[in-house]
Amino acid sequence: MANRRLGSEMLDLVAERFKALSDRARLALLQELRQGSRTVNELVAATGMGQANVSRHLSTLHANGLVSRERQGVFVRYAIADRDVLKLCDIVCGRLEDEVNERKKVIAGR
Repeated sequence: MANRRLGSEMLDLVAERFKALSDRARLALLQELRQGSRTVNELVAATGMGQANVSRHLSTLHANGLVSRERQGVFVRYAIADRDVLKLCDIVCGRLEDEVNERKKVIAGR
């Protein structure tokens, strides 16, 4: 938001994007896709989620522009469409790791 005021429509779009990232299952799928493109079956095996669940979450990620899909024969391969989303995840994860480490230091100091 770099020092600019967002209009109502843009705020709605930003909220939708963050909502797409607010689900643990979708974050797990993005984590798997960080390694490269995968089919639904590969994602099912990697995450332990059911096929219908994986497909539903991939649909949400795709609708929000976070993953792309490419048909290869009878399979569809999914990949991260916007690698900047990984930067965002890294920022949040790094900050959370720092907070956890600080809490551990406080607890250990008691």
